[in-house]
Amino acid sequence: MDEVPSTNSTEALDEYNPRLRKATEFRVYKRRWFMLCILCLLNCSNSVQWLTFAPVADHTAEKLAVSLDQVNWLSIVYMVVAIPVGLATTWMLDTLGLRLAMILGSWLNMTGAVLRAVGVLSAVPQWAMFPMVMAGQTLAAVAQPLFVFSPTKLAALWFPEHQRATANMIASMSNPLGLLFANLFSPLVISNTHSLLMLLFIYAIPATVVCFLATVGIRESVPPTPPSASADTSNSEPFLQGIKLLLTNKAYMVLLLCFGSGIAIFTCFSTLLEQILCVKGYSSGFAGLGGALFIVFGVIGAAFLSFLVDKTKMFTEASKINMCLTSLACTGFAVVCQMREQRAIVIVACVLFGFFGFGVYPVAMELSVECSYPVGEATSAGMIFISGQIQSIIYMVLLQALTTTTEADPSLSTCAAGGDANLSWMVPGLVMAGLCCLASCCFVIFFRTEYRRLLAEAAVDEDDSLRAELEQALGKQAGSSTHA
Repeated sequence: MDEVPSTNSTEALDEYNPRLRKATEFRVYKRRWFMLCILCLLNCSNSVQWLTFAPVADHTAEKLAVSLDQVNWLSIVYMVVAIPVGLATTWMLDTLGLRLAMILGSWLNMTGAVLRAVGVLSAVPQWAMFPMVMAGQTLAAVAQPLFVFSPTKLAALWFPEHQRATANMIASMSNPLGLLFANLFSPLVISNTHSLLMLLFIYAIPATVVCFLATVGIRESVPPTPPSASADTSNSEPFLQGIKLLLTNKAYMVLLLCFGSGIAIFTCFSTLLEQILCVKGYSSGFAGLGGALFIVFGVIGAAFLSFLVDKTKMFTEASKINMCLTSLACTGFAVVCQMREQRAIVIVACVLFGFFGFGVYPVAMELSVECSYPVGEATSAGMIFISGQIQSIIYMVLLQALTTTTEADPSLSTCAAGGDANLSWMVPGLVMAGLCCLASCCFVIFFRTEYRRLLAEAAVDEDDSLRAELEQALGKQAGSSTHA
């Protein structure tokens, strides 16, 4: 009989089936949690800087000697910068790696925070204060896409398939937690110290600390051994080729437009909530409570749905159900926000809107990777975020243009600006609900996809099983040859 080499059954196996060389052993590392913690801190610190001035706009305008419109631009600059910077960020993450992107972002974020604090020092001339603060805010805005686009990348490269949605949720939800913190902490500091310098100095401290941790602690973009088969081929498509594949992927384009519309609606809701409610006599404190509960229950919803999807892998079903429930909650809010003295119902609408709407965010980002694999994770998730920012600007202009003047008694309003007291937000509210329903219906009807990343990993698992069987057979055959 022919003799089979007995020295190394694996080498013989590779000669018999070279394709199975791609089947590898996978491993996870404890420092993935350190990477996740750093990204969460960066995301939270950056979002705090985003909304530093919005809750204390009057004090900021007085200190910097500018108008309220100019103060608003300190927040709007984030949306404007994200559009051109977003494409460069997706290329950097998928081409140069996670480590460089996170460290660069941490330095931009820290430099922006420090520059804002320096800009309000008494030694700085009055005319130079606002430009310096705006420059710092712009640097922080440039850093934002580097953090917002990273969760799917980090989850794919460092976490096993049964933890990816959860890791993505934790990193993604740190951003709205930062917004919540800014809404609560900025007014608290200003009311107690009446010092904008103290507020900006306090916010610069965590930005500096996390920059040091990122620079010293992040040593590589990928672990020595990948945690899954898809992580081993994360950047298999060049950037421009990946963009082309996305634009010709029907399922991805449906998700890009529909979920981008959802992001835009949430941005409009967060920005216009106080203006919508003050017309009906609700205080700014009540609007702040509604916005805070909107975020808190959104994080709870995201945690619940991410754990569920990690166990069941029902990305499409969970996304479609949640988007439909989000549309119902948005419609409910559009109706009840026009009623006076209905605080409990308005709060319930805000809670449900946040619970279902925020809950679908990390799942939809994971779904964008599943339907576009093997395109880089930062590219597929980043394009959706950019779509959301573009639609946010369009929706904001549209909704504000649809406001009308009413004959209602302005004394019943709690709006700070006299002109806002006579504005009716009924039509904009209903249009916002209509846009939400339209996006949900299109998503439910037209979105169909295979889970390409999971299928690729399943194929490798089958290869591993086949490899084990062949190794066992070769071992037995070698043993028989030796006895012979």
